[in-house]
Amino acid sequence: MILRSALLYAALLLGANIAHADMADIAALRDGDMKKLMFHEAAKPAGTANFETPEGEVHTLEDYRGKVVLLNFWATWCAPCREEMPYLDALQAEFGGDDFEVVPVATGRNRVAGVKKFFGEVGVENLPILLDPKQALAREMGVMAMPVTVLLDREGNEIARLMGDAHWASDSAKAIVSALIADGGGS
Repeated sequence: MILRSALLYAALLLGANIAHADMADIAALRDGDMKKLMFHEAAKPAGTANFETPEGEVHTLEDYRGKVVLLNFWATWCAPCREEMPYLDALQAEFGGDDFEVVPVATGRNRVAGVKKFFGEVGVENLPILLDPKQALAREMGVMAMPVTVLLDREGNEIARLMGDAHWASDSAKAIVSALIADGGGS
């Protein structure tokens, strides 16, 4: 098992196409902080509640259908979020596009000015400001503390969850994201 995982991890780092890897192979890529990422035995429906931009543009997770999504619930007052957000920004910079998106949703009372200040202080340049002021999406998805990160497949289903902060720009996180993109997002 260890040799198989090492070979898959090496293949991902070298850019090999593993279009038919299964979730067990992808889960085997977890190392360091990524060991907290728990893959579900079966995909679960994600929330349907609205969240919005500072300009009031309404979004749902359905807007991201067709992409692998890393949905992050966070808040400006959350110290671990301050550590984690630059890693999420780096992951978006490297992988963001037609196949993958980091969706950071500021949950609860997070004033737009505070979010902008937070992003400026930690150096976020590649992530949008998205708000869930009444915690509707967070409640629907069972988020009890922050940060919580949820991976969604291309069909918008939850396939994994990580509670707490993590180094999302680590080699392990990048290998997992690469594998999910290559695999079609676990669909």
